[in-house]
Amino acid sequence: QVQLVESGGGLVQAGGSLRLSCAASGRTFGDYAMGWFRQAPGKERESVAGITRTGAVTYAADSVKGRFTISRDNDRNTVSLQMNSLKPEDTAVYYCAARRGSNFYVNVYEYEYWGQGTQVTVSS
Repeated sequence: QVQLVESGGGLVQAGGSLRLSCAASGRTFGDYAMGWFRQAPGKERESVAGITRTGAVTYAADSVKGRFTISRDNDRNTVSLQMNSLKPEDTAVYYCAARRGSNFYVNVYEYEYWGQGTQVTVSS
């Protein structure tokens, strides 16, 4: 079993940056592909970024491509999301998620473990 704890959310002005981190428990973090998702009020949870279990391949949704970067450190059991050039429409609760296997998916149902979420608010 994997437990995930996100941190790093907060309030930032448009154009600013935040770095989200997700700390995972357990000794088998490297067996899991990871994803970052977000959910805004009244909207469905959507994929933001994904990374394979080795970190060799990453994905970013079109809405954040060129602004957000996902990375992981398997020695420290962490996955991060660097968010630059933030926009008000990026405001949401951000979740990290883990699925056992090599590859990430954009579908929320593919992920077995979820963190509690961290709020990101971007003011205009």
